[in-house]
Amino acid sequence: MARPFTSLRWKIAALVAAACCAVALVIGLLVHKTTYDRSLSEGSAKALDRLATAVEQQPGLSTNGAIHDPDDLPRPLRELVRQAGGAPQTWYDTRVAHVPWMWAAQEDGDRWTAVRVSMDLDLLSRKALDRHSAYAALAALAVVLPASALTTQLLVRRLRRVAVTARRITDGELDARTGGFGRGSDEIADISAAVDAMAGSLQQRLRTEQQFTADVAHELRTPLMGLVTSAELLPDSEVTELVRDRVQALRALVEDLLEVSRLDAGAEQAEPVSVPLGEVVEDCLRRTGLPVHVSTTDAGTVRTDPRRLDRILANLIANAHRHGRPPLSVTVHGTTVVVRDHGPGYPAKLLAQGPQRFRTGTTERGQGHGLGLTIALGQAQVIQARLEFTNAPEGGAIATLSLPTN
Repeated sequence: MARPFTSLRWKIAALVAAACCAVALVIGLLVHKTTYDRSLSEGSAKALDRLATAVEQQPGLSTNGAIHDPDDLPRPLRELVRQAGGAPQTWYDTRVAHVPWMWAAQEDGDRWTAVRVSMDLDLLSRKALDRHSAYAALAALAVVLPASALTTQLLVRRLRRVAVTARRITDGELDARTGGFGRGSDEIADISAAVDAMAGSLQQRLRTEQQFTADVAHELRTPLMGLVTSAELLPDSEVTELVRDRVQALRALVEDLLEVSRLDAGAEQAEPVSVPLGEVVEDCLRRTGLPVHVSTTDAGTVRTDPRRLDRILANLIANAHRHGRPPLSVTVHGTTVVVRDHGPGYPAKLLAQGPQRFRTGTTERGQGHGLGLTIALGQAQVIQARLEFTNAPEGGAIATLSLPTN
């Protein structure tokens, strides 16, 4: 599950916020530039108008604050006028930031005439406009962000429901469907329809495979029983023993296939009772007849189906004996049973995907049908236990069976 601030909802909200800030900044800059240019244009026109009035008056009679001494004029203004051949020029004076002026000056022969107009009101007006623009942008952001977050949440909620359905399908609940989570004609609806179609196709294929396994096992059972009976009637000899051994192996395979088909169909039901875990494990190991070292620590009483628990442990021990190397050990602690060998360990595909029927992994793990671990995992699910497969750092396969507490 995504972290709160890395989810799609917050990413979209951050994108909307960034877009709103960018739009507000661009509009604010355009408005500021337009207002600034208009203010300078109006100030320049006002200064030129006042300059024209001052030029028309006789020297010494000016009442417009005209300046006739070129030394009192700003140097940039004098240079502009001289570059223009004495024609009237304006210059915006910002040498004192909070008291700006608009100057206008001209040179007529040896006579200089200049005036200046205060621009402080224009400056205050521009600052007020910038401030109000910022307030308006913040207000719009305060409205747009929650609205976008709410709208995005509706989309994210639909996506999360589709993801939940996909995880349920991954966990084996093949009947799960998105249903009405993806209604509409948008991309989420397309994803929902694709997930439903994938689940339906996968379910149909698995059912076909399960039905085929069950049919094969049932069809083989009848002729197999005749074969077992015939093998028992053969006269004792070395060849007869070989035939009987192979017939028994075939019989065990068919029984395993039938068990797998029942597990796949969900026909197996646990019958839990309270049993001492340590004693059940020791009895199971004795029945296998294999050399296994048992260590019991704080083993208590668990409520489980002893027959299915015995089936799980027998398959784990047989798999460790067949594919691993001695010494084999079983450790019982609390409600956990750990089976370990010192062979090459489980193959990477098994650790990543779990046991697969008719797949034994790498050749160094030995030969087999791949049904033992599949049955053990299926029976563990029936008794609501957790079966995990790992490899020891120093080598060897480890199967950990965790039984539910009472």
